[in-house]
Amino acid sequence: MKVSDTNWHQIEAYLKTDDRAILPLGSTEQHAGLSLSVDSILSEKVALDAAEPLGIPVFPVQAYGVTPYFLAYPGSISLRIETYVRVVRDILDCLKRQGFKRILIVNGHGGNQPAGSLAIEWMADNPGCAVKFHNWWNAPKTFAKVQEVDTVASHASWMENFPWTRLEGVTQPSQMKPMIEFDRMRVMDPQAVRSYLGDGNFGGYYEKPDADMLAIWEVAVAETRALMEGPWA
Repeated sequence: MKVSDTNWHQIEAYLKTDDRAILPLGSTEQHAGLSLSVDSILSEKVALDAAEPLGIPVFPVQAYGVTPYFLAYPGSISLRIETYVRVVRDILDCLKRQGFKRILIVNGHGGNQPAGSLAIEWMADNPGCAVKFHNWWNAPKTFAKVQEVDTVASHASWMENFPWTRLEGVTQPSQMKPMIEFDRMRVMDPQAVRSYLGDGNFGGYYEKPDADMLAIWEVAVAETRALMEGPWA
């Protein structure tokens, strides 16, 4: 159930029979030749596809995350960690106030990990509520499927190149990019990160056949749906 396609009457009716809700978290940041909204597109879509047969409300994706290292790339927007945690806490507080007690956060961006720590803290402050924090792309079954296709997979590489994250008229390079050295990148300022990364791909091929990508997606949807179904206690 896509919340942006419902009205408040429908949500009120839902809450009479269920208390689950889905909150996707994304980011607006460079992904080489792919959409700047890759993380938001993927987290929201995997949540919607997984929730569809269950009828659980999927709230609009939180499209801005924590990504300060990419600020030298135009179009990349980063929230401070303090701001981000407060935003997610406010959302959780509102969901609880309205009657949602079981919340799955479907995260699409590694920099959003502070929200995972917040979820644990928030549950301690709100007995009777349960929050699951799910990094969909590196959950055990999904990541195993990615590795089955190609062990070299990273940010802005083939593993994020789905039909719904591509841009019309943009041709991807055919060669494999050598993996970056993460320890080096972690001590660089944003301009140095851009100089080091170039186009923004961390390493690996830029695309794989759609059959491989859809196979990964099928596993990701099933793994996400299983978390929605439970257990919740």
